[in-house]
Amino acid sequence: MITDRKIVITGVTGKAVEPLARVLAQSNEVYGVARFSDERDRARIFAAGIKPCIADFATGDFSNVPKEPDFVLHFAWMRAGLGELDRAIAVNVVGAGLLLQHCVGAKAALIASSMGIYSAHEDPYHKFKESDPLGRGSSAYAATSPVTKLGLEAVSRFCARAFNLPVTIARLNTVLGPVSAYHGHLCHNVLNGVETVLPGDPNLHSPIHITDMIAHMEPLLDAAATSALTVNWCGDDTVSSQETLDKIGAAYGRKAQYRTETKVGVPKGNAASAELRRSITGPCKMTFSEGLRDLINQVRSDQGDNQIQT
Repeated sequence: MITDRKIVITGVTGKAVEPLARVLAQSNEVYGVARFSDERDRARIFAAGIKPCIADFATGDFSNVPKEPDFVLHFAWMRAGLGELDRAIAVNVVGAGLLLQHCVGAKAALIASSMGIYSAHEDPYHKFKESDPLGRGSSAYAATSPVTKLGLEAVSRFCARAFNLPVTIARLNTVLGPVSAYHGHLCHNVLNGVETVLPGDPNLHSPIHITDMIAHMEPLLDAAATSALTVNWCGDDTVSSQETLDKIGAAYGRKAQYRTETKVGVPKGNAASAELRRSITGPCKMTFSEGLRDLINQVRSDQGDNQIQT
């Protein structure tokens, strides 16, 4: 666990990022970077012991961000359609490079990329390795994501060499734990009788629990290199969304509704090889079954027992 460090973490108001920042702030000096267009977000972050830093990735204005933190944790991301490709490149690619230039005095940087960077594979059971082909896939959620993630990785590698800044590029899989993340949406879909549309059958994921993300940050930063280490940031278990939805339905006493809708170029799944990551971090502490059970109970508690009775 990282302690007694000055840490810059971007995208701090994100659903998977804020929990990380809150834990880090308990024993570190944490600067949370975001646009903070909503004052309520700023107040909430400040109340958690995190120092809010307003920044603009589009213009490269990082005047509120410390120049020499110990670590930079870059999670900020703008989702956009193809009509906003120029802006997405400016924010997600050029902006990331300007951030690393601003924080050039850091000891190491962790850059959150995505499993969506991999080209689609015809085998739905294929577990993507770090050496697999890149860039010929499409995102089911944001059309600009694959190309700008490629750009992010490229500019991060450049910054690592140009600024002698040790970098780890972590290709993030599906995050488990936050109610507002993917599996939380599956829970709410089942509760509300909403059909889930999946891009493959099976639709495989290798989810990583937020608890393990926190535990992995220190070894991933320790492994950072000026040649830029690239690693899948995933869990040890690979599971299908279909089976997960059935488990959620059984827990809530409701039948899960789902169907498959494949699209050309869109990966049928998100399964990852965890071999390299395990060599750096060791095995995960939270199994998928444990994490899903906790999430199901959390959503049950949030919804109220009376709302989910059959």
